[in-house]
Amino acid sequence: MTTNTADNSKKYTRAQLGEYILRTPAVGPALALLAAILIFSLTTDTFLELDNLSLVVAQSLVIGTIALGQTLIILTAGIDLSCASIAVLATLVMADLAVGGMPGWVALLLGIALTSAIAALNGALITAIRLPPFIVTLGMFTIVTAVARIYSDGQSIPTTDGVLRWLSTQRYLFGGIPVTNGMTIALIMVLGLAYALAKTAWGKHVYAVGNDPEAARLSGISVRRTLLSVYIVAGVIYGIAAWQALGRVPNADPNAYQIGNLDAITAVVLGGTSLFGGRGSVLGTMIGALIVATLRSGLTQAGIDDLYQDVATGTLVIAAVALDRLSRRKQ
Repeated sequence: MTTNTADNSKKYTRAQLGEYILRTPAVGPALALLAAILIFSLTTDTFLELDNLSLVVAQSLVIGTIALGQTLIILTAGIDLSCASIAVLATLVMADLAVGGMPGWVALLLGIALTSAIAALNGALITAIRLPPFIVTLGMFTIVTAVARIYSDGQSIPTTDGVLRWLSTQRYLFGGIPVTNGMTIALIMVLGLAYALAKTAWGKHVYAVGNDPEAARLSGISVRRTLLSVYIVAGVIYGIAAWQALGRVPNADPNAYQIGNLDAITAVVLGGTSLFGGRGSVLGTMIGALIVATLRSGLTQAGIDDLYQDVATGTLVIAAVALDRLSRRKQ
């Protein structure tokens, strides 16, 4: 009798653990990140050095920030293939305006206004004409990529403006941990978005629309307004990602982040956000971006060719989507 009770208790505990993991999408990615760090710390000599860990975080910031905006859109069961190209265009505009003598903070605000306007246009086409997000953002990706090259005449635009370069400013915490302003801004964004999604009516509406737009409409939620607001907020985030990019490399390049849209989606998926909408978190997304950066850094230090790194990343993406599909069927 005692044995049966103990066995039932273990099963119940395992069931509770499984349910917790399903309800908390960031748990799985966090465990995967810790596992990767452990493996690379054992197989390489320099991975756990503070400078290397700081570099891994810095390398994840631009794509991670773009992925935060992508997360909001994917939570509504949409997708944005133009996210990285919008950010690249903004870097060119910001750098060009600053080179032309405009104050850096004005150039920054105009760049963010540009990314917001383009993303709002995406949202308007999707909500007003009811075009599929995939088609709208694919078309916008092509348009914005071409406009960026036309605007810059295919040339990169360097910038030394202090405001545009501010995110690269580095300081040391506890006497030895290197932290940039870009890392601080990314952390503030994650915390702010996490609060908005979990504690505000807007966040609840985002999840509701992603789960079932018709049920959300019947419950009194304005689906169109919610979707449009999501694209606008994502556009603001893309502008901040452009700022992150200029902080990391003081050179606006029209050919930068050519597969940034795919990298952002990869970070979102690895972070536990469902491509089918209604489930996920911005914290998981940032962890997903760190997983990608950790894999690339660790495999590079281990002497693995870039092509095999892409194979590993692609395999993880497929596995993550398959697990999400299976978990939804269980639920």
